Amino acid sequence: MLNIVGRRYWFFAFSFLIIIPGLIAIGMTWAQTGQPFRLAIDFTGGTLLELKFAKPQQFQTDEIVKIFGQFDLSANDVHVQPSGNDTLIIRTKTLDNEVKVKAEELIRARFGDFVEQRAESVGPAVGAEVAQRAAGAVALAMLAILLYITWAFRRVPQPFRYGVCALVSLVHDAFIVMGVAAIFGLLFGWEVDALFLTALLTVIGFSVHDTIVVFDRIRENLSRIRGVSFEEVVNHSILQTLDRSINTVLTTLFVLAALMLFGGITIRQFAITLFIGIFSGMFSSIFTAAPLLVVWENNEIGKFFQRLSGKQKTATA
Repeated sequence: MLNIVGRRYWFFAFSFLIIIPGLIAIGMTWAQTGQPFRLAIDFTGGTLLELKFAKPQQFQTDEIVKIFGQFDLSANDVHVQPSGNDTLIIRTKTLDNEVKVKAEELIRARFGDFVEQRAESVGPAVGAEVAQRAAGAVALAMLAILLYITWAFRRVPQPFRYGVCALVSLVHDAFIVMGVAAIFGLLFGWEVDALFLTALLTVIGFSVHDTIVVFDRIRENLSRIRGVSFEEVVNHSILQTLDRSINTVLTTLFVLAALMLFGGITIRQFAITLFIGIFSGMFSSIFTAAPLLVVWENNEIGKFFQRLSGKQKTATA
C-alpha cells in the first residue's frame, strides 16, 4: 500500500520548491513595476474601437490580434470582442492616432469596409476599487468556507482543523497560480487581466471541492475503522479517493489541453492558468490538505519547536 502520509514532508518540501520561485518573481516584478504582476489593459486602461462592417461575416479574432502585433502589441495588449456578425469591439493599450489609422487600414484590407462608430480612450475596466472589493469578497468567502467545513465536520474530533487545512490547501493553489503568472510575466511578457481573476477564482473553487471529498472519506473511515492510528486512517482514505481525484482532474485537463492547442491565442493564457491551477488543486488535496491533518493531530510542529528549544538550551549550557 502506498504510504502517502508517511512521506508528507517530501511533498511539503516539493510545494515550497514550487511556490518560492513564484514569490521571488512577484518580488522582482514589484521592484520593476511597482505592482506584483504585469497588468493588462483591463487594469491600466487604453483605447476602445467599435467598428461596424458593411458585410456580415465570421471574424477571426486571432487575425485582428496579429494585425496589432505588427505595432509591437502583444496578445495581452489586444482584446477583441465580436458583437453580432458585423461589429467588432477592440480594446488595446493606448494608441496614438498614426498607429490607429494604420491598423484600421490593415483591418479594412482584410475584412472589408467598415464605419468607425466609436474611438475613445477609456479608463481601466477593473480599477483599484473593484480589485479591493474582489479581495474583500474572497476573504469573506474564505471565512465562509472555514465556518461551513467546521460545521459540516462537527461530528468528528477537532472539526476546526479540517476548515483550516482546507484553507491552507486553497492558499497553496492560489500562490502557485499567482507565482506562475509572475514568472511567465518575466519570461514571456504575460500580463494579468480579468480572465486571470476568473481562472484564479475557478481554481480556488475546484481546490476546495476536491479537498472536501478527501475529508469526507476520512470522516466516514474514522467511524468505520477501529484500532488503527489517525495517520493510517488518513492514508487509507487518500488511497480510496485517489482514483476519483485523478480521473476527475484528467477529464478536465484534457479539455483545457484542447483549448491551449486549438482555442486560439486570445484564450490560451486563460487555459494555461486553469490547467496549472487545477492540477495544483488535485496535488494539494491529496498531498497537502490531508497530511496537514496528521501533522496537526500529532502536534509535530509543537514537538519540532520543543526539540529546537531543547537543543538551544543544551548548546547554551
